[in-house]
Parts: sequence; structure tokens; C-alpha cells
Amino acid sequence: MKKSSMHAKRLMLLCVVASAALSGGLYAARAQNQTVLEPTQVRHTAPYHVADTAPDATAYLPPPPIAGTARQQEDDTVFAQTRALQGSARWALAQADAVEHIPAMLKGFSCAAGFVLDADKAPHLVALLRKVRQSEKADVKLAKDHWQRPRPFVGTHEAVCTEGDRWRLSSSGAYPSGHTTWGWSTALVLSELLPERSTALLQRGRVYGESRIICGVHWVSDVQEGYLVGAAEIATMHGDADFRADMEAARAELATLKAHGTQPDAQTCAIEQDAARHSPLTPSP
Repeated sequence: MKKSSMHAKRLMLLCVVASAALSGGLYAARAQNQTVLEPTQVRHTAPYHVADTAPDATAYLPPPPIAGTARQQEDDTVFAQTRALQGSARWALAQADAVEHIPAMLKGFSCAAGFVLDADKAPHLVALLRKVRQSEKADVKLAKDHWQRPRPFVGTHEAVCTEGDRWRLSSSGAYPSGHTTWGWSTALVLSELLPERSTALLQRGRVYGESRIICGVHWVSDVQEGYLVGAAEIATMHGDADFRADMEAARAELATLKAHGTQPDAQTCAIEQDAARHSPLTPSP
């Protein structure tokens, strides 16, 4: 059997699995509010970075791929191939991962953590992640505005997983991926707080970034460099005493939550594991 035929059959199988994922489970609940952001008042949280400590992605990242290069060709290929995932369980996961609420983000990392990360029971962790996000926003925006790379769906009628955001995203730079930066930063923070679960948490952080490719709103190279930006952000935040103190408060909080926590939904965890096994970072031949 040719590889292309096998690939097509796997996509069909994923579409069948999707009906279970979308029938009222975690993904459907999270995706309903896919364009909802954090409450306005938390957007002004004082960042961990100050002007002379924030890393400049325009200096340490390479420029995005340009037309005619092998790297851009790979970006084009993966965008075209992943359009076939519309309606599948992986598509539903990408929709869920697009939700920017911190409670939704934490639920998305619950399988990797091994217990439900309930935001209502982890106020120190939520406050920490809010400040991490606020600290990263200006750096990511600087890079996006610097390169102003169009997103892959711009100029096409191809589907994206968050159609309600299509117009807004079309005027926002693609490189690097802010969602990926945020997701990878969250994976790094949780890995430090729950080192015994670091492998699963980092894997979920990778999948979170890959969801932006499945969604059709980022190129592969946007996501790859988003991981690097997330790592740079967290590395420099460790130089801030407030960040380190907040990490310790969150660590104690998670220890209590873990001891009295509940198990994540098994079906949700199985879908996330399947996503991890089928990475879009390598295009099919």
C-alpha cells in the first residue's frame, strides 16, 4: 500500500474518532469559548521582565523562510496536508488548544500532569502563568511586527479551525507563534514544578504548538521558533526574584492539589497521545 493511501486512511479514522471527542467532552466545552481572552484586569499585571532583561527575538531568531527555499516549501506542504484533518479528533484538539483562558490551558495539560489541574484550586499557579504571559506579550509582538509574515491561510479559502478569528488573525503576524511560545512556556513551568511528569508535560507542550499548524493559522517554522522563544523567555525570567518566589508558592500548591486531585478523562488522554504520535512537523512524502 502506498504511503499516501495509508495517510488518507489514517485521516479517515481520525474523523470517525472525532464524533466521540465532540459529543460533549472536554474539547467541545473548551472550544465553545475559543475567542475569549483573560479578563481585562489581568492584562496589566506587572511583568517579570524589565526593559533591559527581556530577550530580543529579532536578534536571536533567524528570519522566517522566504519563497523558493526548501524551508518554505516544507511549510507549504504541511499546510496543504493538514487541511485534510478538518473535522477529525485532532482538529477538535487544535480548536481546544486555541482557547486562551488559563483555566482551559491548565485543563489541557491535565493528562500530562497525571491529575486534573483545576484553576480554582491553584490560585498561585494561575497568578504565575498570568505574569508569564504578560511578560512574553511585548517580546512576541516585537518579533511579529518586525517580520510581519503573513499566515498560511491568507489569500486562500482554506479552512482554519477558528473561523471566528480569521479576520483578526489575517492582520496579525505569523512569525513566531505566540500560542506556541505560551504553550511551551507553560510546559516548562509545569515541568519544573512537577519534575516526575516532565516528559509527558514537554510532549504536551510540543503538541500544543503543533495544534497551531493543524489549525491552519501558523506555518511549521512559526511553531518551531515559537518553542525557542518560549525557552528564552522562561530562562530569563529565572533571573527575577519574584518569579522564583512565585514558582515556589505554585510548587507547594500543586503538591497539595496532586495529593487530593482527580484523574483526567481517559478518552481525552488517548486522543492527546495519538496527536503526539503523529506530528505534523515532518511532512508526509
